[in-house]
Amino acid sequence: MNSVPPLLAQIYAFLVGACIGSFLNVCIVRWPHERSVLRPRSRCPQCGNQLAWFENVPVVSWLALRGRCRCCDEQISVMYPLVELVVALGWLLSVRYFGPSFTAFRVAVFGTVLLGVAMTDVRHYLIPDGFTLFGLGFALVTSVIAFFRGETLVFATPYDALVGACAGAGMIAIVGWLGEVMTKREAMGLGDVTLMAFVGAALGPTRALITVFLGAAIGAVAFAGVVIPIALIRRGHAREQTELALGSPPFETPLVPFGVFLAPAALLTLFWGDALLAWLTRA
Repeated sequence: MNSVPPLLAQIYAFLVGACIGSFLNVCIVRWPHERSVLRPRSRCPQCGNQLAWFENVPVVSWLALRGRCRCCDEQISVMYPLVELVVALGWLLSVRYFGPSFTAFRVAVFGTVLLGVAMTDVRHYLIPDGFTLFGLGFALVTSVIAFFRGETLVFATPYDALVGACAGAGMIAIVGWLGEVMTKREAMGLGDVTLMAFVGAALGPTRALITVFLGAAIGAVAFAGVVIPIALIRRGHAREQTELALGSPPFETPLVPFGVFLAPAALLTLFWGDALLAWLTRA
């Protein structure tokens, strides 16, 4: 595989990534509603028209149709081509950086699954098992294959993958329990636990713990910079309403989907986790 010309390998990776991104869109839309990703075939969500093959070409079809359904002329969400493009670029960059190798394939799949996790969590406050359980199995199996191929860079060895899965799941479960004790409501879902089992299996125990702390740091910055200001604005608006004086329920700060922050934290830790750990130990 390493004999493939670099440019040809990158073009091939981009095209494969775009197709994977198209399938990822199906998973993002259907899995939260517990629907099959295989049947029925893709349809317009507005009129139910079954899409022809030429309406399913990643990115190109959306551009050709100008973002509208061919039958009912309703708008098609820009999410679809964006996801396809992001996944395609992710696969291209993986091959560009690691060459046409098994490691590049693992990195591309790792990033794709994390994108699916982040998208479903931000849209539905839900992390489907389809992403995390597939990712966990993929990480464990490919760690063994990579070990015998001698490609143990970036990802964890088989032993570290097993320990990392337990450490990641255990760490996030403890964080969730502490959050529940402090806030008196559910702070972490089971999806976050299985997500960190997957991340731990890919990165190993040490980098799994770094992922949790980094995800918390990213979440804290986002919470302080976005969620709290919006909450204060909404609370101030609510106080202006006469219903508040009549005993309407007090405003509650919304829950934050933690998977949205764990996913990019895991990707950052994959590449720079060791450097971050070295910096922390020197500090």
